[in-house]
Amino acid sequence: MKKFEIKSLTPTQIVKELDDYIIGQTDAKRAVAIALRNRWRRQQISDTLREEIMPNNIILIGPTGVGKTEIARRLAKLAGAPFVKVEASKFTEVGYVGRDVESMIRDLAEYGVNMVRSEKTSEVKGKAEDLADERILDILIPPVKKTQPAVVADQAVDEENNEAYQNQKTREWMKTKLKNGEMDDKLIEFDATSQVNVGMQVLGPFGMDDMGINIQEIMGNIMPKKKKKRKSAIKDARQIIIQEEAAKLIDMEAVQREAIERVENSGIVFIDEIDKVAGGGKGQGPDVSREGVQRDLLPIVEGSAVNTKYGVLKTDHILFIASGAFHISKPSDLIPELQGRFPIRVELNSLTEEDFVKILTTPQNALLKQYMALLETEGVKLNFKKDAIKEIAKIATQVNEQVENIGARRLHTILTTLLDEILFNVPDKLPEDVVNIDAAFVKNKLDRIVKDRDLSKYIL
Repeated sequence: MKKFEIKSLTPTQIVKELDDYIIGQTDAKRAVAIALRNRWRRQQISDTLREEIMPNNIILIGPTGVGKTEIARRLAKLAGAPFVKVEASKFTEVGYVGRDVESMIRDLAEYGVNMVRSEKTSEVKGKAEDLADERILDILIPPVKKTQPAVVADQAVDEENNEAYQNQKTREWMKTKLKNGEMDDKLIEFDATSQVNVGMQVLGPFGMDDMGINIQEIMGNIMPKKKKKRKSAIKDARQIIIQEEAAKLIDMEAVQREAIERVENSGIVFIDEIDKVAGGGKGQGPDVSREGVQRDLLPIVEGSAVNTKYGVLKTDHILFIASGAFHISKPSDLIPELQGRFPIRVELNSLTEEDFVKILTTPQNALLKQYMALLETEGVKLNFKKDAIKEIAKIATQVNEQVENIGARRLHTILTTLLDEILFNVPDKLPEDVVNIDAAFVKNKLDRIVKDRDLSKYIL
């Protein structure tokens, strides 16, 4: 029995789930759905052949703001898989030592450990809460210490037993009040574990994250942990003590082993802006630096062993999803070896006016729903008419065509400008219960900005 199972979602189910958050881009959704299902299929195959089946890495090609990153992020969430997003352009700049390419795998390992630790913490939460309550009760009502003289008179024994009984009854009564939250505001002084601050800094050409070594953690293990007296309300103290007790109940070595295994078999690395490291073919100047990044990426994507502070992590079965606009360069400008490691290429479509209407209204986290929820906190109901939504979508399309195509991100700038006055005035002025936004309101607010191209460049 494996320690974890990749969720057995069918490609149709995966696409349906992605449709709840991302509009259009069916080809891209199908490609990632197949890739995720293949991971589940690989888990069902016998050990010998399983190791030979490599993931089909994907390149998503399309302008900014069309859903490339969101597809990868939602896919990872859907699969319950460790996920990390990196920008390829951060790994180097001309005349500057960038991040070590292996740092993306170390970041993924860190994410995996945090994910498994969080799951294990949830499993032991009930036990940790009980232990925390007992610690708090020990402070509020110290347990009766039993005396152990050589000979104890019967009357003394009876008194001691009676005192212990009364103490136990009081503890039970207090525990009920504690559980019900009746003592949340009562102040309590307790011992909290405090890590010794080493105050050490290592200087060098690489950041500490790139070395994969945490000097603070190493020195912290050598230096003893000390108890620090803290005073706070029981509500806050209880949370701190629960965390401490949960940490004692979790086997961190087992957590790290499971995290490494999970990352190796289901981890997803999203490499954004890969087009920025595709050379123009001149082989000199910046192109040499870009090609150097590609050659550093190659062994990671092909499959290699990377040292992390949690152990050696193999990248053979990690799924890599790369993306880029490829306005200036094209996928064929990548070095041939790297091209071969990304066999699936999907082109994402630019968003249309109809797409913008759907983006504003359909997804569970639609922008209009977000603004409506924000203003509800002030007691104001924001009501967008259909003609207003169409007008916003029309303006977003126009500005993307005239200025620069930034996809759905254009909607953020337009809505911020559109609702600026309402968002500013609502807390101070007595607001109406309902604010209706129609096409006339949108035109009145945005027409002048849209028609003035220089203004729209700066504002929208």
